[in-house]
Amino acid sequence: MEVFVSGKRLRLKPQQAIGKGGEADVFTIGSERALKLFKLPSHPDYAGQPYEQQQAQARITEHQAKLPAFPRRLPERVVCPEALATDRTGQTILGYTMRFLSGTTVLLRYAERSFRQAGVSHATVVALFRDLHRTVSALHQAGVVIGDFNDLNVLVTGTEAWLIDADSFQFDRFLCRVFTARFVDPLLCQPDATSLVLHRPHTTASDWYAYTVMLMQCLLFVGPYGGIYRPRDPAQRIPQEARPLRRMTIFHPEVQYPKPAIPYGTLPDELLHHWHLVFEQDGRGPFPLQLLDLLHWQQCTRCGTEHARRVCPQCTVAAPAAVREVISQRGTVTVRRLFRTPGLIVHAALQEDTLHWLYYEHNQLRREDGTVVWRGQLEPQMHYRLCGTATLLGHNGQVVTYLPAKNPERLSVDSAGTLLLFDSNARRRYWIAQGQLLRDGAWGPEYIGDVLAGQTRFWVGARFGFGLYRAGELSVALVFDAERRGINDTVRLPPLRGQWLDATCTFTDTHCWFLVATQVQGTIVHQCWLVSARGDIEATARAERHDGSWLGTLHGKCAAGPFVFAPTDDGIVRVEAQHGQLVQTRMFPDTEPFVDSSCHLFAGQQGMYVVDRHEIRLLTIVQKD
Repeated sequence: MEVFVSGKRLRLKPQQAIGKGGEADVFTIGSERALKLFKLPSHPDYAGQPYEQQQAQARITEHQAKLPAFPRRLPERVVCPEALATDRTGQTILGYTMRFLSGTTVLLRYAERSFRQAGVSHATVVALFRDLHRTVSALHQAGVVIGDFNDLNVLVTGTEAWLIDADSFQFDRFLCRVFTARFVDPLLCQPDATSLVLHRPHTTASDWYAYTVMLMQCLLFVGPYGGIYRPRDPAQRIPQEARPLRRMTIFHPEVQYPKPAIPYGTLPDELLHHWHLVFEQDGRGPFPLQLLDLLHWQQCTRCGTEHARRVCPQCTVAAPAAVREVISQRGTVTVRRLFRTPGLIVHAALQEDTLHWLYYEHNQLRREDGTVVWRGQLEPQMHYRLCGTATLLGHNGQVVTYLPAKNPERLSVDSAGTLLLFDSNARRRYWIAQGQLLRDGAWGPEYIGDVLAGQTRFWVGARFGFGLYRAGELSVALVFDAERRGINDTVRLPPLRGQWLDATCTFTDTHCWFLVATQVQGTIVHQCWLVSARGDIEATARAERHDGSWLGTLHGKCAAGPFVFAPTDDGIVRVEAQHGQLVQTRMFPDTEPFVDSSCHLFAGQQGMYVVDRHEIRLLTIVQKD
């Protein structure tokens, strides 16, 4: 693949890919610069999709006039187009160069509790939104509307918020025709539709609406139309995607509030009132900056609740007896509490039917036996793995292995952005270095096979591993044996369309369940594939994020025999393959008080281990088939 920038030819390789969205691929080109290359109608991601091919051609056509007219002297935090990239003739604009921001995190992650609890305070989030507020205000003063303003085109470094995808900005005669369903202003959409369809142009008011949505998500870990609407009268049911059109928010009494979310009553009344005006009464306008001044968090000394109110809203309903309880029972379920910490459980793994875990308490990382592994402050970019008694900590571009009574050992591994490419099972460590997949051997690292350097995500179980790389126009899935040499890269995984957000994998000895989240046309979609150790795709499933189903969340699931078990806010559910589809076949409602959708499950011979942020419980279920 080649393009021309200022008359100079650039040859782009898959190894240079650093980002992939629905409309463009992004490559690093050195000197702290990146190249955004728009997808042509012939791009493999659009194969068999005539409408998407037409949209791609329309974008290319408009950019021929829009990019040369792009406004100058925009706010510092906007990553603007710089030099234009063209074809060989220099007549057709194919993309543009821009500043490359390294070590950033998309704002989407700041609305995830698992990310935030590892070292990102509420005060940091408030400072971040102050910074973003200044940029939005300055853009509006310059006559620019962001338009498709969403948490994937905001990149974060510390308390700085940088806006990317500036080519979609709206200015002069150039409209922004794309939108993200989670952030689009319903006042701009067709009111009588059953889903959100953009009907009127974006405005400065719709930018502030999106800003307000993002703020709510980052403060509560749920958006204005999150949760599940379950009316008492079945005739009142509406599709989840139609709720913004009906202003059916989390404040509605018949909306089931997500268990993992922070109760909105911990925030000041003034902010809650503003959200009510915006999301239920169609109030619009710039977000009042003084509302951020009210957000001063404190921890209640009586019940431990962190809140931003004058008086703790929770301590009067605390139940000390429930905290002391170790064994409880409900219906067919008996629950035994195995571990509890006032700190944070950062990782757990079931290996050879023994549950191991790593927790953070008093500035120390400790193993399940209390052994101190590491001292310091947690950061969200830290990655953890367990390998028997060994603890792997990935941070700052390296992986360090800690073993009892031994000096720490450092591994040199490849990275993909802020993600270090390593994993482990009970017996070995696995990692990628300089495009080679390696594992521990009797005399040092053992070579397994070649992969695409800096692009390959992989996971490993007790018997085999699964991997995937996706860069530019290249997409390959693979499996490999945990003990033998060689890679099978002929896995026929269906094309992954859209922007890749997250992925995980859970294994048995013969199969893995690969789960991935992508954003497709503004909607976050979760997909799951059941893959055999031979690389055969045996069943699939698809759902939208937070739709209330077993696949509405990505992480926390565990495989056991022919089943995968998933935690939900309504209890644990069992999923299995039927006629090529992964379907929920059973629910265990008596588990509902002991799990939520943010928990992690591990199926052992003793029962089902449930791991949340502070506690580990063992559930045993009496079968009544």
